[in-house]
Amino acid sequence: MGLFWIVQTARLRLTPVSGADLLDLIALKSDPRVFAIMLGGVRNAARTMDELAEDIACWGANGWGMWTIRARADGGFVGLTGLMARPDGRGVALRFALRPEAQGHGLASEAAGAALRYGHGQARLPRIVAVARASNFASRQVLGGIGMTEAGRFRQGGYDMVLYESIAR
Repeated sequence: MGLFWIVQTARLRLTPVSGADLLDLIALKSDPRVFAIMLGGVRNAARTMDELAEDIACWGANGWGMWTIRARADGGFVGLTGLMARPDGRGVALRFALRPEAQGHGLASEAAGAALRYGHGQARLPRIVAVARASNFASRQVLGGIGMTEAGRFRQGGYDMVLYESIAR
């Protein structure tokens, strides 16, 4: 794992996902309070393992991907953030998901903002998108708060979705 892939913020340490994160990722992705509103929904252990393998390969192929978020203070698992090519072709997307206990403390903005800066800076991605359900005001607030702007709307799986984008300066 390249050291340049590790990102630290005031409270968080983001490290590329690895096999050591599997149990934390299974717990997060199987929690309907977190993943019921995500693209693809709640995951079982087998799907989480497949996604982990894909995420690890993404880092090797692109120099960007998904990070686990851990608290700098105690190393506790907070959640997941990072960059992933959207399967619908809309672009490389910023994603984030935090354990319910970690939500509401500004950690999503801190982690997602760091991932966005990495995407434009180190990964040199000119455009990064993000998608949230129109009704998911918490995620939309995070995306707007880190400087992403609304760039369109569409329907997906019976839900109104908002497309955000960030263009590198």
